[in-house]
Amino acid sequence: MKVGIIGGGAAGFFSAVTIAETNKSCEIIILEKSPNVLAKVRVSGGGRCNVTNSLPDVKEFVKNYPRGNKELLSVFTRFSNADTVNWFETRGVKLKAESDGRMFPVTNNSQTIIDLFLNLSKKYKIKIVTGFDVNEIKLSKDIRFEVKSRGGDSYKFDKLLVAAGGFSTREKYRWIESLGHTIAEPVPSLFTLNCKDTLLRDLQGVSTQNAEMKIPGTKLNAKGDLLITHWGFSGPAILKLSAFGARMFSEMDYKFKLEIKWTGLDVLKETERAREENPLRQVSTNPFTGFSRRFWEALIEKAEINSQKRWNELSKKETERLILVLTKSVFAINGKSTFKEEFVTAGGINLKEIDFRTMQSKVVPGLFFAGEILDIDGITGGFNFQSAWSAGYIAGCEIGKGKT
Repeated sequence: MKVGIIGGGAAGFFSAVTIAETNKSCEIIILEKSPNVLAKVRVSGGGRCNVTNSLPDVKEFVKNYPRGNKELLSVFTRFSNADTVNWFETRGVKLKAESDGRMFPVTNNSQTIIDLFLNLSKKYKIKIVTGFDVNEIKLSKDIRFEVKSRGGDSYKFDKLLVAAGGFSTREKYRWIESLGHTIAEPVPSLFTLNCKDTLLRDLQGVSTQNAEMKIPGTKLNAKGDLLITHWGFSGPAILKLSAFGARMFSEMDYKFKLEIKWTGLDVLKETERAREENPLRQVSTNPFTGFSRRFWEALIEKAEINSQKRWNELSKKETERLILVLTKSVFAINGKSTFKEEFVTAGGINLKEIDFRTMQSKVVPGLFFAGEILDIDGITGGFNFQSAWSAGYIAGCEIGKGKT
């Protein structure tokens, strides 16, 4: 049986190895558009490769996927993050968990993961073809697949797995739509927010923990660490907000209001405590826990409180302004920026057209999908790779059985 895999990324290689280990008689060819394979693996986690996340409860795990969480529940039940850790470790790559749950190879080097896949590909005689830009897939009467490139090259396969990653525009999905599949409109996910508010001036690099943010007039909200950058806002909480609000923000043309509560502290109680315990200290030099001096002074200025004022001198209106700034600071967002190299797209193949027991198309027998080509995406922290490993494994096992 000849198997084609479109896409030389995480899902593609994981599937290829699984097929080879399930059925040693398969001839497997990976077709990759770029000159190099596993490019996203290389840059993930700052070059360390965030392989997965250690979160133990699968029901909690799937909450980290804005799209595809219901479908992934059954997928992860069959091949979980624990199975992923075991898969890599039994093949010689040990992983470690960090305090936030992210898991990396103990070498802290993504090349370790890349070398593993390349060595396994060599072991199982998996052919890798780079520079192959798919232009068309033709089906014959016996459901054989002919994959043609823009350069005129072509291959024929008995079964085909598409793991080409997410595309930024609808046009790039044309060759998949021609097979009868429908596409959820692609929009960016996992991005930072641009803001020109004067409060942020000279605060680049300042971060705060347990910030709470929401988009007024919607149910969209997030909580976690927040980072101020030279262009606006970043950090885990912002990235989560961008993922869950990907479609909404696109419809808003990335122009909307963002409301932030800067701390998880009870601000009213903290204000009363400061007034009682430090009545003669200047407000501007007595920040609440979790605030740097520089950040606190900027907030005091935003609340229009004189920097020389002492806690026992604050008027009722000044106290109210301070509490308002700490709990309901509102900023005008006027655009987005890609988060490092980790570009993720919301959108892709309609999930109703996939049998998640096998990852096989319900439209075309013998056609399988895995990875971000589907309308599935997660937040940062190893979640996108985990969906790629799991779907790739399930598809690989099914293809390896040699049944349609």
